[in-house]
Amino acid sequence: MHVFYYTRLRFLKIYLHPTMRVITKTVWILSLVSLFTDVSSEMLYPVMPLFLKQIGYSAIFIGVLEGIAEAVAGLTKSYFGKKSDAMGKRLPFVQFGYGLSAISKPLLAIFIYPWWIFFSRTLDRLGKGIRTGARDAMLSDESTAETRGRVFGFHRSMDTVGAVFGPLIALLYLYFHPEDYKTLFIVAFVPGLLALLSTLLIKEYKKNIPAKKEIVQAGLFAFTSYWKGSPQAYKKLLFGLLLFALFNSSDVFLLLKMKESGLGDTAVIGVYIFYNLVYALASYPVGILADKIGLKKIFLLGLFIFAIVYTGFALNENIYVFIFLFSLYGLYAAATEGISKAWISNMVPKTETASALGSYSGFQSICTLIASSLCGFLWYEFGAIFTFLFTAGITLIAAIYLSGTKFSGN
Repeated sequence: MHVFYYTRLRFLKIYLHPTMRVITKTVWILSLVSLFTDVSSEMLYPVMPLFLKQIGYSAIFIGVLEGIAEAVAGLTKSYFGKKSDAMGKRLPFVQFGYGLSAISKPLLAIFIYPWWIFFSRTLDRLGKGIRTGARDAMLSDESTAETRGRVFGFHRSMDTVGAVFGPLIALLYLYFHPEDYKTLFIVAFVPGLLALLSTLLIKEYKKNIPAKKEIVQAGLFAFTSYWKGSPQAYKKLLFGLLLFALFNSSDVFLLLKMKESGLGDTAVIGVYIFYNLVYALASYPVGILADKIGLKKIFLLGLFIFAIVYTGFALNENIYVFIFLFSLYGLYAAATEGISKAWISNMVPKTETASALGSYSGFQSICTLIASSLCGFLWYEFGAIFTFLFTAGITLIAAIYLSGTKFSGN
């Protein structure tokens, strides 16, 4: 009889409450920290292109600004990712990174000079670069190869819940205080501070983070040194991911396209909120599906959806079609953002997780700088239609390469 009850209890534990087993306390806290940070960041993200457009900056300037900011984030992810692995510590990098991002928000309210905007945006992205490799390594440490898709999917889902509330707060504030962007920059500091305070609840256990014995000479371009000794499967995967990243520009160009199509600030931000809502709701279920049928299949599906969305943006000017396209875009994000990190994590030893993710981010940052700058140039010279169709075509090429290449850790 006791065997029957033991079997029944085991069944209940495994099948009725899988989330309770997979999502640990550390994963919960890190996800809440990301939620608060995204509330702060996404209050400003859809507003920035509107703000910059209002004070006279061109699409080229916006593209270069976003490209440089993301490049700083990616390059420093690699540097601090290797530092984290070498020191065998994660939490100090997580806390310092979230602190810098919180401070950067109210700085935007002081001046509107180009150099100051660059400084504030760069400080925010520097914070992201410091924390991301260590944070993702902590998430990886809290999971197994079988549950990694769910853990990263859950984190992305919580992160994106913040990306829903952030623009919603901005939308409500600007409704009652039209074009009062400077005060909004100050308000964005509050959730950023909550994120920083939440990191104090995390406990780091050194035994789970084995430090690498060799001395790591980590420089700004440290990601190139990891690439040389990385597994062959990792290199092949990164080639496909980076081919896509080389032409995947900032989302601000999607917002600019809606603005140029005649949509007002409220409509643009509202559609962006809807996108983040779809992204948030889809991330965890997509992560579960990826664990069942394979990370590669889900990621490829995301790339094909991306190509459809960009083709639609090239040809559309109707708000309802934009809403539909952004709902698809939310599915694309859910199928690629966390999934790519889980895929990479499965291909490298546990002691190299932060280095591997940081290396990917380093290369990706250079590609993002080129992509956003190139998009701004193509937009200026040839218009939005050519820019979006060109990006969609390259994405299909990347998808074909990845689909025809065999990897381990799929």
